[in-house]
Amino acid sequence: MCIRDSVWVLYGSGWLRVTRVEVAGTGTLTPAQVREAAEVPLGEPLAAVDTDAIEERLLARLRRIESVDVERSWPHAIGLKVTERQPKALLEKGGKYIEIDGSGVRFATVDHAVAGVPRLVVENDDSPSNRRFGTERLEREAVRVAAELPAQVRKDARVIRVRSYDAITVELTGDRTIVWGSGERGEAKARTLTALLKAAGGAKRFDVSAPGAPAVSGS
Repeated sequence: MCIRDSVWVLYGSGWLRVTRVEVAGTGTLTPAQVREAAEVPLGEPLAAVDTDAIEERLLARLRRIESVDVERSWPHAIGLKVTERQPKALLEKGGKYIEIDGSGVRFATVDHAVAGVPRLVVENDDSPSNRRFGTERLEREAVRVAAELPAQVRKDARVIRVRSYDAITVELTGDRTIVWGSGERGEAKARTLTALLKAAGGAKRFDVSAPGAPAVSGS
């Protein structure tokens, strides 16, 4: 087949045109929602479809989508492989709950609290720390803490409370509290917390704000 014929097959014939959109990876979103937001041009030559534009539309219109791979699936389909954002904390406002991911992105508002996801409480006083960093930065630090929590602790987390940049606490089931401090050195704090739970699991207060010198209290 000559080049001219190949070009005609790709762009001019009715053989290699988009007839369907295949969606994978959705959880909360439905495939129908993704297809609607993607606006894939059905009937167009598959080779001419602007996959970058489809990706841009999805990320702009559906904030729940963290990333998406847009691929041509010859001979007739466009494939959309979606990765959804996962909530690491919930911010209660007006009787609803704002979902925030591990990067601090507010991506959805839902009517009911998501099970297993802690609420975020930022105490907006007029402290120097709050004036310096601002509410959004403090929220990001709190969500950063939520993402760093060991898995066995995260499932018991109920509230992440922020009093200032370096005064973040995590309230667990069983009237237990973790004093985390700032969001810095998260991996070291998580390792220290895991060790404390093994050594003194019956304690009520675990202080890992200085991971090299942790403390426990209560029983």
